[in-house]
Amino acid sequence: MSARQLVKPIGARCVSGPESGRQHGVGGVDRAWNVRGDGVDDRLDRLVARLIELSTPADGGALRLPPERELGEALSMSRGALREQLATLENLGVLRRRQGHGTYIDAPDASFLRTSFVLMRRLGYLNDEQFTTARELLEETVAAEAARQATDADVVELRSIVTDLVLHSANADDDAALEADLELHNRLFRIVDNPVFTMLNQGISHVLRENVRERRAVAAQRSIRDEDGSIATDTVHGDIVDALQVHDPDLARAAMRRHFEHYARVAGPTDAPIGSDRAAPVTSATTEE
Repeated sequence: MSARQLVKPIGARCVSGPESGRQHGVGGVDRAWNVRGDGVDDRLDRLVARLIELSTPADGGALRLPPERELGEALSMSRGALREQLATLENLGVLRRRQGHGTYIDAPDASFLRTSFVLMRRLGYLNDEQFTTARELLEETVAAEAARQATDADVVELRSIVTDLVLHSANADDDAALEADLELHNRLFRIVDNPVFTMLNQGISHVLRENVRERRAVAAQRSIRDEDGSIATDTVHGDIVDALQVHDPDLARAAMRRHFEHYARVAGPTDAPIGSDRAAPVTSATTEE
């Protein structure tokens, strides 16, 4: 994704010359950037759109901004106000500075979304249950789309990850099992290759990482292992891969849902061990019921 795709230019009016002095608002910021009733996101949207118009293409899809003096004149901003706005964009990951090379505007990665989720969770606006529900709904959709797009090579790789997951878990290598579990789910997002889904996944999975670790620990304690040491909460991932192999979106969605439901049943509020009486594999007939 290039920086020019980041926002749609909205034609904000920039005033310079004799008129500019009458247009300056608080802090030397042109009133065009402070329309009454606008939120911070609206002002930043207009600012980014204007910065894109003033920039020049650079390597890697980024856009190089003019020097601060030129920017300030073009935007009718004081240097202090401009630096404040650029610092905000830098914190959001939209802007980066290279010492001796200049300032560049580019599409941000998922770090700003992760930070937002972490802060909202810390402040109590969102909780793990809400994040978990969002993750499950998102991954069911992604599993269905992955079934349409998965190649034979993807299926082979996913089966290898499931094998590693089961083996690490059976050997009580909890850290390696956790990484394999997360990698399998992340691999589905890479198959679908939708930037919106990918950023949401990175933000949500970052917040839920320790939650998943704790749930895996509870499942390992409560489950009765098979003779090979495996437990159903791990081997159930194989059903998802089976659905991808036959390119059946409905089957994949149902397999992912069954995976989460089984996990909730095992790691739910009960002290009774969960036996290896695994639910019947998801089939086309199952999804039609």
